[in-house]
Amino acid sequence: MNVEVIGRKASSKDEWLTPPWLVHALGEFDLDPCAPVERPWPTAKVHYTVLDDGLSKPWNGRVWLNPPYGREIGKWLRRLAEHRDGVALTFARTETRAFADWVWSKADAVLFILGRVRSHNLDGTPGKCNSTFPSVLIAYGERNVKALEDAEIPGCLVRLDGARIIG
Repeated sequence: MNVEVIGRKASSKDEWLTPPWLVHALGEFDLDPCAPVERPWPTAKVHYTVLDDGLSKPWNGRVWLNPPYGREIGKWLRRLAEHRDGVALTFARTETRAFADWVWSKADAVLFILGRVRSHNLDGTPGKCNSTFPSVLIAYGERNVKALEDAEIPGCLVRLDGARIIG
């Protein structure tokens, strides 16, 4: 099975669109605070874009988070960890400070996706290369752990009950 994520460069940052099969596999979401301005399909009932500044808006219900993959990622993961109800899709950069602070010690489970995520162009056509990093789905809250378990997305699911950072 190919795992695909649709993406494009938007001005000086990356803007990633999640394929509908992935979001549908995880169930319905109430909010996507990092939705692209232009999107061919919904990822949640409510969408905030870069024009709305999703970090400053209220978050309600179950959140789908595909955050900007730069230095600001920690702010987004922190917000989801504090919200405690949602799933994030990020690179599996397990050595980063953001991962240590907001995933290992705060999330309930992670699903390391088998294979590399393939980018697509905004029009939905496949991009020329796969991602340079593996991807992970991060669950906050038990119903989101259950969603990862039931989604049948190829990969390795790890529950983080009792995980602690040493050092």
